[in-house]
Amino acid sequence: MPRVSADDRLRRLLALVPWVAAHDGPTVDEVCTRFGCTEQELVEDLDLLFLCGLYPYTPDVLIETDIADGRVWIRYAEYFSRPLRLTPDEGLALLAKARTLLAVPGSDRSGPLARGLAKLARVVGVDPEEALEIEINPVATEVIDVMRRAVAEHRQLEMEYYSFGRDSAASRVIDPYSVFAASGQWYVSAFCHTVDDERLFRLDRVRGATLLDATFAAPTGKPDLTVYEPQADDPRVELDLEPGARWVIEQYPVEAVEERPGGGWRVRLVASERAWLERLLLRLGTDARVVDGPVDAGREAAGRLLSRYR
Repeated sequence: MPRVSADDRLRRLLALVPWVAAHDGPTVDEVCTRFGCTEQELVEDLDLLFLCGLYPYTPDVLIETDIADGRVWIRYAEYFSRPLRLTPDEGLALLAKARTLLAVPGSDRSGPLARGLAKLARVVGVDPEEALEIEINPVATEVIDVMRRAVAEHRQLEMEYYSFGRDSAASRVIDPYSVFAASGQWYVSAFCHTVDDERLFRLDRVRGATLLDATFAAPTGKPDLTVYEPQADDPRVELDLEPGARWVIEQYPVEAVEERPGGGWRVRLVASERAWLERLLLRLGTDARVVDGPVDAGREAAGRLLSRYR
């Protein structure tokens, strides 16, 4: 399984803490299944949590964790029972940041965190369902559940899948091998009968999934969990990026980066689907210019969008 990033690990841990604390010793298997982690990853997360606290790091300001007889306990430090005195700005910031945890798969949307946020929203005078709605790549719980069941029972599955690169949706029948998280996304590794080959599918792009009666033989080797691997014949494009577009270098697997004398960078990256490139160029606006490849892609995409408003 690919290594989970520090950001993903932190979000999982922050979502895991209130759920475990509220369920008074759930089993290790329950926690791992709910939050999509292995037992070893859970132990490593709890080892980190045990070190969380405030100065002077005495027992009354440290979180207590324990794994015994196949069950997990998390007990808050005494410090957390004390009421907080927040300014309105601090309350809004806390509300906005904490709501992102409810979008993490496994979070309890009716649990103590959700109830605490509802109380905070009333105090600061906002509607938590309308004024602040922050989600990080949400995946429907029922989609993850049916995927995991299909993996466990080696059953085929039919799903309605939206292809971001081609900007189209289609029904596919797959043999799901593994469900895993990587780089802030949930994926299923599967054999796709539509293309007669193995593929990775992002679960937030699955619009519906139905378990089928047909079964499949489990693969003999470990499935390939590489999230993205460009092919040698995939189209490449070179872009000149302004300083404000540095996030492209950090977010996408670029093949070459060269600093420009006047500031910014020239980068080469794979653009296997034109629809994906057009969306990227629209998002970048004047911060990017195609120097090698479809130089009119951004302008043509913008023209099509504008025509819809006329």
